[in-house]
Amino acid sequence: MNTVPRDFDPVPSTRYRIRVGVASLKQAADEADALAVPVAAGTEPPEELGVDLAGLESAGFTGQQGQTLVQPRSDGPVRVAIGIGDRGEIDATLVRDLAAEYARAVPWLKNLAVEVPSEASSGIAVADFAQAATEGVLLARWRYFVGRDADQPTLDSLQIVAADEDVSAAETGIERGRIVAAACSLGRDLANCPATTLSAVRMAEVAVEVGTAAGLEVEVFDKDQLIELGCGGLLGVNRGSVEPPRMIRLRYQPAEPTGRIALVGKGIMYDSGGISLKPSDESHAQMKNDMTGAAAVLAGMTALRDLGCTTAVTGYLMCTDNMPSGSAMKLGDVLTMRNGTTVEVLNTDAEGRLVMADALALATEEPVDAIVDIATLTGACLRTFGVEVAGVMGNDPAVVEQLRRAGDVVDEPVWELPLHKSYRSQLDSTIADLTNMGGINAGSITAGLFLQEFVDGKPWGHVDIAGTAQLPAPRTWRNKGATGFGTKLLIEFALRFVPPGS
Repeated sequence: MNTVPRDFDPVPSTRYRIRVGVASLKQAADEADALAVPVAAGTEPPEELGVDLAGLESAGFTGQQGQTLVQPRSDGPVRVAIGIGDRGEIDATLVRDLAAEYARAVPWLKNLAVEVPSEASSGIAVADFAQAATEGVLLARWRYFVGRDADQPTLDSLQIVAADEDVSAAETGIERGRIVAAACSLGRDLANCPATTLSAVRMAEVAVEVGTAAGLEVEVFDKDQLIELGCGGLLGVNRGSVEPPRMIRLRYQPAEPTGRIALVGKGIMYDSGGISLKPSDESHAQMKNDMTGAAAVLAGMTALRDLGCTTAVTGYLMCTDNMPSGSAMKLGDVLTMRNGTTVEVLNTDAEGRLVMADALALATEEPVDAIVDIATLTGACLRTFGVEVAGVMGNDPAVVEQLRRAGDVVDEPVWELPLHKSYRSQLDSTIADLTNMGGINAGSITAGLFLQEFVDGKPWGHVDIAGTAQLPAPRTWRNKGATGFGTKLLIEFALRFVPPGS
């Protein structure tokens, strides 16, 4: 029985109704509240800005990267000069960041326009510029709010102003940017939703709703089915919760696949730590986002059809609470995983690797070129990389490199940690095949070594997003709170995936 109140939807839909399209300069001047005009360093600005280079410089604006200058107008939209720096230094990451800064510079205005310069003047393809600008504005204006006026949009429309000869390219970029931003917004919605509202059961309902609409095959496995599958990790972690567990399997199948990957997402809907209770601090209060990995897999897969992905993708969302109670998993318990491996539990707060082990084992049972898991797994990764870089590990250099490149493209960077073999002995148990904890040091690496035990030698990569899942303050297109980190990374990885050895 689902005891979760449904007084508000975990996936607000108003932001997806934003009108986004190409417009002429005249149309934007008539309809937009603000127009962003890119200005390269040391060059005369476009005429529509209404001021020359000398005038800008008198106001301290030189066109250097990150500069913004808001110019109120009585005869049309507010003009916002955006410094894009030197032509050779412009890339999609910069454009995305600057578009976000523009959207934040005029937060009271809801009809925005961005002018796209020609490739000759910017050094970046029009389609790429339009995509990055669309993502930057839409994601900067995203919010998750359930209080009064929650249904009031932060943005009504976005117009991308392009020359006649660039309209087709701009339309292509806008559509890609809109799809990616919608997926990333979904990932954020899920990760920010209160845990009492977004239970494992409700997560499965959302997956059926949005997954089916996105052309995915969605299968939901309840507790009895998980018992039949022998998913001892997920069932063990769930023992302390009044909410039943769910495993959700998503399938995206293009007509002629160029490769096959499996994605595994940690879906701990709320992590109290179980019997190994977390302290009552700000970190504990944010443990509703311990399902960010599962959210990223679901959200990312909703974009694959519309982006024309040719890689076949199977996603596993391993969803449960980790709660203390009279029936909760205890220290010293031994769990039997899907592949028959027995695990002695030394810390109930090292639960993510337990639920993911079952899914990794399941993933190996089907034809697959690579497996990638993503999880808010270890505090050690937060201590190592902070809140802007995720950790990555793997047993196949080609998979790790493709994850690294994907992160660079979408500005969700990852940095590799070694799966140092000699640390594997820290996971030895005297009564079972493994323990679920290593020593006090190298926690991210020993967690990765634990997961490696369940991939059966298949090419595999592991992304630890414990640090990047949450931001203490807004930064460019990222907002305060749960960030949804990983959605864009997985989309890009799937779109560009090349099977190792091919």
